[in-house]
Amino acid sequence: MMVKRTGRLVASAAVPAAVFLALGLSGPALAQSGKAYQIDLAQLNDSGSRGTAMLSIKGNQLTVQIESEGMVPGSPSAQHLHGSTNGHDFQCPDATDDTNRDGILSNTEATVDYGNINISLTTSGDTKATSGLAVDRMPVANKQGKLSYKRTITVSQDVVDHIQDLHIVQHGIDRNKNGKYDFEGAGKSELDPKLPQEATAPTNCGMVMGASVGSLPVGGIETGGGSGSPQSATVTPVTAAGGALAAAAVTAGAVVFARRRAVSAAARTQAAQTTGGAA
Repeated sequence: MMVKRTGRLVASAAVPAAVFLALGLSGPALAQSGKAYQIDLAQLNDSGSRGTAMLSIKGNQLTVQIESEGMVPGSPSAQHLHGSTNGHDFQCPDATDDTNRDGILSNTEATVDYGNINISLTTSGDTKATSGLAVDRMPVANKQGKLSYKRTITVSQDVVDHIQDLHIVQHGIDRNKNGKYDFEGAGKSELDPKLPQEATAPTNCGMVMGASVGSLPVGGIETGGGSGSPQSATVTPVTAAGGALAAAAVTAGAVVFARRRAVSAAARTQAAQTTGGAA
């Protein structure tokens, strides 16, 4: 019997003031910023991708800031907030969700764990679930495979109330290591046969962990600026100082990720002992 993972580590502690200042939020902005949550992105499909995101909520305005690396250079990355706003506990998948055992965790296979798209993290235009494959409006990684994203959008009260149940997934892998999406790497996408599977397979995923870890996105986040308009997006440069901070972010994220896996393993073992069967 296959026992699915149920462990979930969620924290809601306040973000340290030093972190907010590094993100470009001044004292008054800090006092009025409302809630803020951190998400550490861990690789899927052996992509080598990793990153960190920050979700900040003020009223019904959600600001999403992402810094990731190990993306396919010069290629767009579809990215979304997945999950549920009605109480379902979705989570990030792992290799065991590759049900057809073809060596690739497809979006369809992974959706069982991380749920459907709630918000499409586009750079412009609408952010509806129907824009999930709007690759012409998704951020593009630079020549080093680093991707920076910042956008403020208006969200529903359900999203505000259930933000801790949502998580970020970025898509796009390079299975045959030729530096681009193509059909030779993994064939056609099950979502759209006009797209390569490499373009739609998930490359990383991260669950809301709260801000208590206190790390910054890979490469650092833009300081200052940022528009409150749902139509605005800002691509920010990666700085050397941010890279140093990123090392701490990755280390902290790895610890939390390992703990989550340990909790999951314990849950599977307990379930197996209870049922008398093998997990």
